[in-house]
Amino acid sequence: MAVGEHLGVLTALDVAKTQLYHFTAIVIAGMGFFTDAYDLFCISLVTKLLGRIYYTDLTKDKPGSLPPNVAAAVNGVALCGTLAGQLFFGWLGDKLGRKKVYGITLVLMVVCSLASGLSFGSSPEGVVATLCFFRFWLGFGIGGDYPLSATIMSEYANKKTRGAFIAAVFAMQGFGILGGGIVALVISSAFDHRFESPIYAVDRAASLAPQADYVWRLILMFGALPAALTYYWRMKMPETARYTALVAKNAKQAASDMSKVLNVELEVEEDKVMKIGEEPNNSFGLFSREFAKRHGLHLVGTTTTWFLLDIAFYSQNLFQKDIFTAINWIPKAAEMNAIHEVYRIARAQTLIALCSTVPGYWFTVLFIDYIGRFAIQLMGFFFMTVFMFALAIPYHHWTLKPNRIGFVAMYSLTFFFANFGPNATTFVVPAEIFPARLRSTCHGISAAAGKAGAIIGAFGFLYAAQNQDKTKTDAGYPPGIGVKNSLIALGVINFLGMVFTLLVPESKGKSLEELTGENEDNAPDGNAVVDTARTVPV
Repeated sequence: MAVGEHLGVLTALDVAKTQLYHFTAIVIAGMGFFTDAYDLFCISLVTKLLGRIYYTDLTKDKPGSLPPNVAAAVNGVALCGTLAGQLFFGWLGDKLGRKKVYGITLVLMVVCSLASGLSFGSSPEGVVATLCFFRFWLGFGIGGDYPLSATIMSEYANKKTRGAFIAAVFAMQGFGILGGGIVALVISSAFDHRFESPIYAVDRAASLAPQADYVWRLILMFGALPAALTYYWRMKMPETARYTALVAKNAKQAASDMSKVLNVELEVEEDKVMKIGEEPNNSFGLFSREFAKRHGLHLVGTTTTWFLLDIAFYSQNLFQKDIFTAINWIPKAAEMNAIHEVYRIARAQTLIALCSTVPGYWFTVLFIDYIGRFAIQLMGFFFMTVFMFALAIPYHHWTLKPNRIGFVAMYSLTFFFANFGPNATTFVVPAEIFPARLRSTCHGISAAAGKAGAIIGAFGFLYAAQNQDKTKTDAGYPPGIGVKNSLIALGVINFLGMVFTLLVPESKGKSLEELTGENEDNAPDGNAVVDTARTVPV
């Protein structure tokens, strides 16, 4: 490895002390993730309310619920948009630069968050069609935030604390889920006190206050606020030096931008930038044999682990309310009025987020640069497997009233180890191990594989978790395999995640260029990047 060929601007970033611009970047990128999580998961807080408002038949003993096809569309359409956005904006981020594309995704998220709470007409069809249309494009914008936020943070960070910085951006997702619960609690509580209604079992028509229609709209529209607040700061961020130098080949701009960021004078190294750019090592494309040889197994590892994780993670998160109802932690729908039901679901989600989701993320931030990505991911998948089977096998035991708190505690632990585990590391690693010119694209592909898993989790679990007894299924659903068997299936999926983690390399403590072989001349025998071809951890 010829040290003389290393670019000074990138070395300066790698060895920079942790300073204000690092934290500024975390907040700017992190607020995007706060918004992403808020927007993706707040829908689970209001789907039961939507069913009551638009699908209640007053001749029935139970309040209305969304028909299967509508529930699947409302829950899954944003995930479909996210998958498309991850692929498209991931590719665009490598073509146009991280910064240019970053602003587009944010505007899309703000506009579509606001539009999600509006609807054409008041018929069920009109409301659902409008909601699904804007949630698809909201998801499209959210999708772009994944590869861009991860790539920007990894390219700004120093090598000593890079894992913690990228994980901190992702950890804002926990606060987004928590924020969704708190906003729903405040809005539903205010409306419930102002417009008091009897429970459905007492007075079916009066249990649904006309003002309930504002509740779900306000909860969805609030997601525009955090994104809008950070737009100005996103636009002021300079392009990352790694993109400017290694992809755009503009040494002068890279040195100028990073001199301002780091508050040091950096040399303009045009000759080195041109020389590095001419190396065959720095020019192979995504579909080349060279990429397959060096990074093929890495890409298989990052895509499969994220795919498997998201099947489990999203099925758990989107359908928390169903699991809580199944173990009677939330009363039956007929025993509440419409707005109070939102309050009870939000309270349960907020409690889970506060006790397990948020702490799990920050445990990863604290330990990722000490014990490494590989160990955290393997440990997370292992404990998720253990707790899923511990919930599933004695499932009847957990449904009994004295044992419900135990069920919630165990269920919380699966969330804790998802977040102090693969939910964070699957986001971090693809932003580190691929070359700068393909980094955003490969992260987008990995994240899109995750969203494909999320779609399977969202749609599959909706049907699978239905009771095996046809008389006990939700209206319009065929019998499923039941919650118990669904939890067993999720346990098996988590175990497979452990197996595929073996394909993911350890990236702790190395510079991005050490991992990818960029920013250095080729060794005479062509083995400059022999280290990066390793697919087992060190």
